[in-house]
Amino acid sequence: MSAPRVALAGMILESNRFAKPADQADFDSLTWAEGEALLDQAKSKTPALAAECAAFVRAMDATGRWSPCPLLLAASHPAGPVKRDVFERAVTIMEDRLRATGPVDAVYICNHGAMVAEHLHDPDGEIFARLRAAAGPDAIMVATLDLHANVSARMVDAADLIVGYRTNPHVDMIERGEEAAFSLRRIIASGRRPCVALCKPPIAPASVTLLTAEGPYGDLINYGQRRQAEMAAAILNVSIFGNFVFSDVPENGIAVVVTAREDAQAADTLAREIGELAWKMRERFTRRLRSVSDAAEMATATEDPPVLFSDAGDNPGGGGSGRTTELLEALIDARAEGVLYGSFHDPELANEAHELGIGARFTAHFNRTHGTDTWAQWDRPLMAEAEVVALGDGHVTGERGLFGGRRLTLGPTAALRIGGITVVVISDRSQTADPVFFHMLGLDISAARTVVVKSRGHFRAGFDLWFKPEQIHEIDTMGLTSPILERWPFQHLPRPSYPLDPDTNWNR
Repeated sequence: MSAPRVALAGMILESNRFAKPADQADFDSLTWAEGEALLDQAKSKTPALAAECAAFVRAMDATGRWSPCPLLLAASHPAGPVKRDVFERAVTIMEDRLRATGPVDAVYICNHGAMVAEHLHDPDGEIFARLRAAAGPDAIMVATLDLHANVSARMVDAADLIVGYRTNPHVDMIERGEEAAFSLRRIIASGRRPCVALCKPPIAPASVTLLTAEGPYGDLINYGQRRQAEMAAAILNVSIFGNFVFSDVPENGIAVVVTAREDAQAADTLAREIGELAWKMRERFTRRLRSVSDAAEMATATEDPPVLFSDAGDNPGGGGSGRTTELLEALIDARAEGVLYGSFHDPELANEAHELGIGARFTAHFNRTHGTDTWAQWDRPLMAEAEVVALGDGHVTGERGLFGGRRLTLGPTAALRIGGITVVVISDRSQTADPVFFHMLGLDISAARTVVVKSRGHFRAGFDLWFKPEQIHEIDTMGLTSPILERWPFQHLPRPSYPLDPDTNWNR
C-alpha cells in the first residue's frame, strides 16, 4: 500500500456571541502556522499548537509511512465572532494549498467546533464543506473537536469520522488526536467508508453542568463509551458534545455523534438511544452557584479549610475579558487574608509594575483604560494601594491539566500585594487553569487560605493537588460567561431548549 497523503488543517476558536470579536491579532498571538511551520510546531518537544494536532502527527509518524500535506492551523484564545476577513483569509489559504498540493487520500481537521463568524452561524460547517469540496468525494475526512462544540448537520454530512474530547476539564486531547490517526489508518486499510449519525435532543446547558468526573454529563459520556465497547464490531466512535451555549447559534444543543464502521442503521439507532437517555436526565443539567457575598464571608472564615473560588462569570476560556473586578473588590472590602487571585488581564498595569520594580508601592489602577463597548460593561475600574512583590516575562510551560506540557506566552506578568491579597496580573488574556500562573512568580499555593481563578472548570485538573471537589466553589459573578442563562439576550439559540425553557418538549 502506498503512503497515504493526508492534508492537515484547522481553525480553532470558541466564540462567545457577546464578547469582543476575534481579529487577526488574536490568532497571531496564539497560533497561525502555515505549511511546514505547522509540522515543525507539531513535532516540537513543547508544541505551542493544539495538543490533539501534534498527537495526530506523531501517531501517524509512529504507525507507518505517510505524506503529510500541511495547509494551515489557526487558533485564537476564546473570543467573540471571528471577523469575516480573517475567516475568509484562513479558509482561502486552506483551499488554495489543498488544491496546489494535488490529490490527497485524507483530510484531518483540527477545530474547536463552537466558532461563530460575523457573517456565518456555522463557520465550522463551512470549513468542513469547503475542504470536502476541495479534496473531492473520495478523500477520507476525519476531525477532532472540543466537547463544547456546537455540532451541525453540515459538519456531519461532510465528515467520515468526528472524534470529540471525553473529559472536562480537558485532559485527553493527546488521546483523541491519536485516536483520529489510528482510526484513519484503519479506515484506509479496511477500504470501508464509515457512516456518521447525529442526534440532538433540545438541551442547551451552561458549561458549569458539563463536568465529566461526575454529574449527568459524566454519566452520559460513560454510557456512550460502554455502549461503544459492547458494539465494537459495528461502532467505531461515540462522541457526545455538550455545546457552548454562549455562541447563541441555531446549532446549539447537546449532540450525540456516532460513527459506525459501515452500518448506517447501527449508528443512527445508537445515537438516538443515547439522545433519549440525555433527555431523560435533562433536569440534572442545572447547577447552583455561591453568591459574591458568600465568597467574601468564606474567605474570612479562618477556621475553615482552604477554598478555591471560580470567578465563573469571567472565564477567559469562554470569551471572558479577564478584567472584571467584582469579586476582587469584595475580597478587598472584606479585608480577606491569605488570598491568591489569578489572573487579571491588564497589560498597562503589568507594564507599570515592571517599570517601578520589585518592592515599589503605588496606587494600582485596574482597568485604567475602560472600554465603552457592551462586552466591557463589567470591566469596572478599581484602585487600590499595592506593592510589587514579583515580576516575570510570562514565558512558561504548563504543568498540569489543560496546559500541561504546552508552551504559554503570557507577556509581562506581575504579582501585586493588596493587603492580604496577592493578585497575578498578565498581559495576554488566558484562563488560570494551571498552577504555573502562580508558580511562575514564586507564589505558594499550599500556603494560601483562598485561591481565586478566572476559569470556569479547567482549573480543576490543574489544582487538584491542593483542593478536593468539596473545597471548590463556583461564584455567581457578572461577566461574559455568567452561567445564569436567563440574563442573556439570546437571539439565535434554538427555542424551546432546556433548561432555559423548562417546559420544553422533544417532538421526536
